[in-house]
Amino acid sequence: MNEIRSIVANIKNGDIKPVYFLMGDEPYYIDKLSDFIENNILDESEKGFNQQIIYGRDTSIEDIVSSAKRYPMMAEKQVIIVKEAQDLSRTIEKLVSYAENPQPTTVLVINYKYKKLDKRKKLHKVISKSGLVFESKKLYENQVSDWIRRVLSGKKYQIEPKAALMLVEFLGTDLSKISKELDKLTLILPKETIINDTHIEENIGISKDFNNFELKKAVGEKNIVKANRIINYFAENPKNNPLVLTVSLLNSFFTQLLLFHGLKDKSKGSVAKNLGVSPYFVDEYFAAARNYPMRKVSQVIATLRDADVKSKGVGANQSDKDILKELLFKILH
Repeated sequence: MNEIRSIVANIKNGDIKPVYFLMGDEPYYIDKLSDFIENNILDESEKGFNQQIIYGRDTSIEDIVSSAKRYPMMAEKQVIIVKEAQDLSRTIEKLVSYAENPQPTTVLVINYKYKKLDKRKKLHKVISKSGLVFESKKLYENQVSDWIRRVLSGKKYQIEPKAALMLVEFLGTDLSKISKELDKLTLILPKETIINDTHIEENIGISKDFNNFELKKAVGEKNIVKANRIINYFAENPKNNPLVLTVSLLNSFFTQLLLFHGLKDKSKGSVAKNLGVSPYFVDEYFAAARNYPMRKVSQVIATLRDADVKSKGVGANQSDKDILKELLFKILH
């Protein structure tokens, strides 16, 4: 994110704010910025007396302000980092008086995860003026593959689209989890490696042949034998292949296919842009469109909604395996 690069560059150049309020639904960037400040504002010799890490559940706004008003010892600045500050959400507005007149020799970092300040209230306005408010937004699923590519590129690696999609399908949009798996891969594989599905299978444990990506492809091609093999594997490994995720991904695929049918411009670039997919996967939509005309796609979406309801125990007493088999039969026939 450009905003994060800008914040880091400013700190490196000595433009350090007295208050950093890091908030939002994506904890990954909050942790990254907080860790950067923790590791880079003070020298190691200064941290013993001048760097303090506090947890929201163990403190109060009054105690934080009291600490922030102290002067550093034998250093130009002191750093106070409040982690899990969302535990102080009921009293967070009490920071207003301090934020209006922050101690210039203190760097106060507030990690406010999974919550946001109300922009209409005074605290947000005051910190925006005297310090910095950063909102870490959750990435949409179709943005995570690009994020994976950017992270790996910065470490001198590349990744094939299928391999990136496998990570997203298995780990979701949790950037911290994905980052840990990428760290594992970059420790094992030499730089300049183009990471593929085999690397993912061997080092992370995600099957390259039995996953939702391959199921979606088999369904799109109406490859009945392959699709049945995959769902049988899912039935034997339900923890790694939850029904709700499979239904959700198939629903996304057929919803995109419905959009595909409605496109006037079906050039690869236009399809990729309008469907929000990598050009690498566009051919799958052309193949699926030949097998599923628009009317059939609408029927499949209705079938998927019915399966979603059943998977939640409403209106049916079927096992996940039976729901999946019934769903697949109705889609393919």
